[in-house]
Amino acid sequence: MMPPKGRERCQSLRPDILSNLPHNVIDVILIHLPCKDAVRTSVLSKKWRYHWCRRTELTLDESLWKTREDLLNPTVRFREIIYQLLTLHEGPITKFTLNIVHLKRCPEIDNFIFFLRNHIQDLVLHLPFGKRYTLSPILFTCSQLRHLNLHSCSIYHPSAFEGFDKLISLELCGVSTSSELLESLISHCPLLEQLVLSTTEDLDRIEINAPMLRLFSFTGDISSICLKNVPHLVEASLLGDIEQAESLDFAKIFESCSALEDLSLNFLNSEFVAEEGYEVPTRLPYNLNNVKQFYLPDILLVESYKLSYVLCLIRSFPYLEYLEMEVCDEDDSDTDEESTEESLQPETLSDLTFNHLGEVQLGSFIGRTSEMQFIKHLLANSPVLERLVINRQFLDEEPLDTREEIFTEISNFPHVSPKAEIVYKDLS
Repeated sequence: MMPPKGRERCQSLRPDILSNLPHNVIDVILIHLPCKDAVRTSVLSKKWRYHWCRRTELTLDESLWKTREDLLNPTVRFREIIYQLLTLHEGPITKFTLNIVHLKRCPEIDNFIFFLRNHIQDLVLHLPFGKRYTLSPILFTCSQLRHLNLHSCSIYHPSAFEGFDKLISLELCGVSTSSELLESLISHCPLLEQLVLSTTEDLDRIEINAPMLRLFSFTGDISSICLKNVPHLVEASLLGDIEQAESLDFAKIFESCSALEDLSLNFLNSEFVAEEGYEVPTRLPYNLNNVKQFYLPDILLVESYKLSYVLCLIRSFPYLEYLEMEVCDEDDSDTDEESTEESLQPETLSDLTFNHLGEVQLGSFIGRTSEMQFIKHLLANSPVLERLVINRQFLDEEPLDTREEIFTEISNFPHVSPKAEIVYKDLS
């Protein structure tokens, strides 16, 4: 056994592991810590004391200024923190996230954007939901930007704006601007690959000119979008309201989407009408041969105009391999059973074939007449179908004899594909 004196000597010689960590290791540790915890590491040792001041990534949210007693106005706390960061921070900040959505109003942040402008590459600003804060034109001098994410603000770029020539992804949600400025902003981002737009404003038609775009997500008035120049677009999601059926022109929306593979389409509003005599085109004037997957998260099969537009697209996707439909509850509509049957008469689906369809997923299934008609046609016109997955979550609420009757009827439908398997699952 080592004498006590020797043990003490050995312990006194133990290296301070935290103090001897390489600077690059400390940087990695600090990046993965919340901002408040990163500041607290200053008490660990002299080497750590001001290391947090050199963090290249910062996230500011309400956890920083929310006190246990809430004695100070949140805006006051926010200003204090911003001032300290501007005073103490050393070196560039390449990624900055500001989330202050729960503040009643937006404090002045233009000075901070000015501080970031020369080196910032990834900028996220989620501002208060109330009165939209108008961002300073300084934002458009951030020439190193690669990712820009703005929520609940107003933007107006100066006429001298030459573009974000390094920007890869752009997300604008609840951002007030004009159609012309939005078009100009997008077209001045030559490397843009991901674009997310969410707006509740009535905008004029917006032409999307983004030759490198691969992913596009839009929430708003679908009829206001025209994908003018997107030859590399692979994935698109369109969610929104349509007031008049004749305002929706899919031929213009998908004008240059020759590379499109995945499409998600969700009509939000329950009303979908047209002037007397209007007919939805039966198909697009061109085929989108690369579309392999089509998602319909919310479709009411008895609403003729919505259904007609969906069928128009399906006819234009000759190589469709996967179809997913979430059927709405018809009980919420004013449509009776007679019109349900009328919307899916054999002639409605007669020219609809699925020569490459391998899997279909049908959600919210309860055995409605429209659903049964569609399944019958699907099984009879899908020669390579392998799986039809039916979500039985709501069907299980029906009496046992009703379920057995539905299962028997579906199993007796003609199957053109020898491999077709019908699977009932609770996907809740």
